[in-house]
Amino acid sequence: MPLPLPLSILDLATVARGETVAQGLEASTLLAQRAEEWGFRRIWYAEHHNMGSIASAATSVLIAHVAAHTERITLGSGGVMLPNHSPLQIAEQFGTLAELHPGRIELGLGRAPGTDQATVAALRRDPRASETFPQDVQELQAFLGTTSLVPGVEAHPGRGTGVPLTILGSSLYGAQVAAALGLPYGFASHFAPDALEQAVALYRREFRPSEQLSAPHVLAGVNVIAADSDDEAQQIQREVQRSRVRLFTGRRGASLTDAEADAVLDSASGGQIRSMTRYTAVGTPDTVTAYLEDFAAHADADELIVTGPAPRRESWWRSWELLATKVQNTS
Repeated sequence: MPLPLPLSILDLATVARGETVAQGLEASTLLAQRAEEWGFRRIWYAEHHNMGSIASAATSVLIAHVAAHTERITLGSGGVMLPNHSPLQIAEQFGTLAELHPGRIELGLGRAPGTDQATVAALRRDPRASETFPQDVQELQAFLGTTSLVPGVEAHPGRGTGVPLTILGSSLYGAQVAAALGLPYGFASHFAPDALEQAVALYRREFRPSEQLSAPHVLAGVNVIAADSDDEAQQIQREVQRSRVRLFTGRRGASLTDAEADAVLDSASGGQIRSMTRYTAVGTPDTVTAYLEDFAAHADADELIVTGPAPRRESWWRSWELLATKVQNTS
């Protein structure tokens, strides 16, 4: 039986070990084509900078490429980190996408820079830009509408496209912004789970209807590692955790053996790394389905957006193929 709620994909556009960037992007494009056939509702791509294993830094460019190689599936950002850009630039980029692919483009917005402070400086952005996030969201929304908030300035393309917005976050702040502006709210529980329940409750309690949305709508992120057996899925999860240890320990971590990474994971300090991905469905399709149903109820979510963290490309593909057997077809 399929899951009783729609599933979407957050594709981190990963470049697996031994792959080129082009090969990683080819895998993301093929995933979108298959996801369209399988019945996933949408695919989002996240803006990350200065990360060699993630190829979605130029988020709108990647969306344009995938849109040109698919036909129906909704595509968007999960998200564009608005403090890194001017609202006008993002309105022009996503307005262009909306004109090229009507009805298929949406725009998720985050407040964090999506990178480290040195990279923020390289982006030539003011670190204080995040302080005006609510105002920037409203300015962007107006550029995509018909009445600009900046006298004498319009977004061309962009004006009148009405690209739908979603506020993304992992704290109470994002929930407050989404509620005040009457926008959907996506919580990053796949890597920052601590405030999930409080943020969703606050969002639903304080939501104010808007022209875009009449009632609250919550998307919750969750990791999925599906395999042909529960034991195999657990082994893949351990690989995921080891890769996170290596990521968070920097250059020194790149040379850690599996045994050394396991020692870190099993230590008190490794508990935080394990906790970051506590919302992970691990097992066979039936095991994963049961977990996702329970998680959706726990998160009070209207839909789930799923990441596939399996580090090896073959297990990554197999996980998506198995999950697809449980998708409620929306095509």
